[in-house]
Amino acid sequence: MPEDFIADDQLAAFLRTARAQPTVGEPDVATSRQASRARAAARTPGPDVPTVDTTMAGVPVRVYAAGADPVVVYLHGGGFVLGDLDTHDARARRLAVATAASVVAVDYRRAPEDPWPAAVDDAVGVVRRVAGDGTPVAVAGDSAGGLIAILTALRLRREVPLLAQLLLCPNADPTLRCPSVEDKGRGWLLDADTLRRWVAMWLPDPDTRDSPSTNPLVADVRGLPPAVVVTAEHDPLRDEGEAYVARLRAAGVPVTHRREPGLVHDFPTMRDVSPAAAAAEDRFLRDAAQLLGRRPS
Repeated sequence: MPEDFIADDQLAAFLRTARAQPTVGEPDVATSRQASRARAAARTPGPDVPTVDTTMAGVPVRVYAAGADPVVVYLHGGGFVLGDLDTHDARARRLAVATAASVVAVDYRRAPEDPWPAAVDDAVGVVRRVAGDGTPVAVAGDSAGGLIAILTALRLRREVPLLAQLLLCPNADPTLRCPSVEDKGRGWLLDADTLRRWVAMWLPDPDTRDSPSTNPLVADVRGLPPAVVVTAEHDPLRDEGEAYVARLRAAGVPVTHRREPGLVHDFPTMRDVSPAAAAAEDRFLRDAAQLLGRRPS
């Protein structure tokens, strides 16, 4: 497969257009958040699922009541800085329908206003509340939300018997030292310099980025729940996601992993444009449902 293989013509055209845009300075956080919300609003809405906006453990959440137990606690992506319940609403709906489970999406506190450990504290509080009556719980997350999900599982592994980790294009190493950060950090939509700025907002002290409390690649991952992990060929975060897979397997944790060829970081946002991206997200959702025992293999 050629090094520059792209999954389909539609994604290739999208990338050509993106690469042709003039380079501008990094917008401020407020402008970036507004742009993120505008992009999300332009996408096809998710399937119809009853929802309730409420709070759990003092944290705003949106509950998608698509089924009975288990409950999937979902942590959205956005570089620890962007993203909210609305930007990732369609994705949470698809997750709920595919797994026939209830999904609780967490509107966790974001950097730079609230750096680490605020987001993890929020996620831990929500999982504790959901699991408090014995309800079986899994954690799920994409990109930065994937790291928050992993850190939540690490913190709770001796307290809450989580069912699963469902991770799509996860950040798994806030040092950003894996080779794909540089190899795929230009021209593939997610820029390495942007990644570094976002991580610095969430973990301002560089010494905290290589700690077991923030970095799964140096943490003891024994006893974590089974995982589904999907990475993408042209994602700067690809190598760290796959390094996390290797650590889980070395620790005896069952993992279903797929590297999606020819796709970019956070490819579900491309599903309106790229049939290959849509099919890849659907595969992730089937794997998630199977791990939760909601679909036959």
